[in-house]
Amino acid sequence: MRLFLCLILVFLSGCKEKTSEDPRPGIETPEKKTSSIQYAKGFEVKNTEDGITFIKVLQPWPNATKPFTYALIDKEASLPPSFEHQAYDAVISVPVERVVLTSTTHIPALEALGVANRLIGFPGTDYISSELTRERVSQGEVVNLGNNESINTEMTLQLQPDLVVGFSISSENRAYETLTKAGIPVVYNGDWTEQTPLGKAEWIKFFAPFFQLEEKANSIFDSIAESYAEARELASKAQFTPSVMSGALYKDVWYAPGGESWAAQFIRDANATYLWNETKEVGSLSLSLESVLAKASGADYWISPSQFTSYTEMENANGHYRQFSPFKKQKVFTYALSKGETGGLTFFELGPNRPDLILKDLIHIFHPEVLPKHTLYFFKPLQ
Repeated sequence: MRLFLCLILVFLSGCKEKTSEDPRPGIETPEKKTSSIQYAKGFEVKNTEDGITFIKVLQPWPNATKPFTYALIDKEASLPPSFEHQAYDAVISVPVERVVLTSTTHIPALEALGVANRLIGFPGTDYISSELTRERVSQGEVVNLGNNESINTEMTLQLQPDLVVGFSISSENRAYETLTKAGIPVVYNGDWTEQTPLGKAEWIKFFAPFFQLEEKANSIFDSIAESYAEARELASKAQFTPSVMSGALYKDVWYAPGGESWAAQFIRDANATYLWNETKEVGSLSLSLESVLAKASGADYWISPSQFTSYTEMENANGHYRQFSPFKKQKVFTYALSKGETGGLTFFELGPNRPDLILKDLIHIFHPEVLPKHTLYFFKPLQ
């Protein structure tokens, strides 16, 4: 069930972006300069003349009613008197040396920034697929803190982290409240609510200020954005535009990406036609098998058929899958075959951070002549 929830929240996640004004009086962030956030809609970074960095998370979860503001202060400095009595959600001394993360999507940012050794705890370490961090887990350098739904607060308190980067689907999280009351700063990360590939990837700039690595994060993201743009431009020159279906049945409902979702954007940028392009949902669609057969039985490709890894597995689950052309012609591709040592899916962990690799995979699948030397990273042919 957890894996299915991850699929809904990460791959097909969606929420109407809601602009919220902070209702609390007295929070001021006089600007010295504002970090250049180009694509992400869920956070802002501002620096003041006093040397304080403010991070405002606008949308930590769907339909959040208020933003969260965090003040980051150099360990050698102190909060200026003019800011001491303002109601920040957390004040964090930086650079952070000991951090607890709560979502696998957070891990690639730390690794890219070169601070993976700062991670000391994670709820549900079996879901981690990164070889680097798995090695640290096996050596006891990253402690398993239970699971994401109920992080073990007692163990977390014993670790005494400088920071917990939280993931939540609502404001109701007693574990985070307990940690905050105990004096451990908790900040919310909302990377999963972003609706564009580069918007998700840009959250590396959220992590950077905690380690005072803003310039490095800017360079890393610029490289990813450039790689993505170059791949999209190559795909646009392809002569053939294939039709693409996605999703699969869960019980009696076929879940597929909405037309304005993160997943649908990848298909468009790979110069293919997603068969539900016209829908306005930014999350998942709930469809009947009959409607999917009527619309997609003649599709050219089938991407992301849930967690299936083989044609036999699909056929045994539901014989109707045989009626789709991509099944007959064996043009079904899945992310479920790319796994870490303990079964964690690299697509959910690294994919949001490396949209350029996802896009290149899809271009190679839809237009093999465009990127003939590309080796598939996330998506693999169904077995």
